[in-house]
Amino acid sequence: YLRTFIYPFFTRGRPFPLQLLFFGMLFCIYNGFLQGYYLIYCAEYPNNWCTDIRFTSGLLLFLLGMGINIHSDLLLRQLRKPGEVTYKIPQGGLFTYVSGANYFGEIVEWFGFAIATWSLPAFAFAFFTLCCIGPRAYHHHRYYLKTFTDYPKSRKALIPFVF
Repeated sequence: YLRTFIYPFFTRGRPFPLQLLFFGMLFCIYNGFLQGYYLIYCAEYPNNWCTDIRFTSGLLLFLLGMGINIHSDLLLRQLRKPGEVTYKIPQGGLFTYVSGANYFGEIVEWFGFAIATWSLPAFAFAFFTLCCIGPRAYHHHRYYLKTFTDYPKSRKALIPFVF
């Protein structure tokens, strides 16, 4: 949701297409409705759910992913000065290890939510997020390797030290 509603207003360089903003908002509204409907009307949690390992580990993963996502977006926004449109190599944070640190954070965030809620709609959304932005991270990685001769060869596409 952060990426849809807030991030476009802080990007520098090329303008953000309104059509993408509209479809992103439409998707987030629909997904939010599905998640909320399930959690309000379908899910049944025991009274001690907040101490269940699924909830606590999922919450920790969600917060970790959100922190990675926000920090990575901040680093990306600082790459360009106002009016610049050229691509630059992201540095710092998880960008030291992966080309798609912001994507990795978002994937971790939504799998954490899925574990914390232990719900099929949340797992479906987490899987959709992985399938949608995982390939984007891979293509960004390939673009960086092809475009920048000084791009770190040890950097992976999405998962630190693995992929």
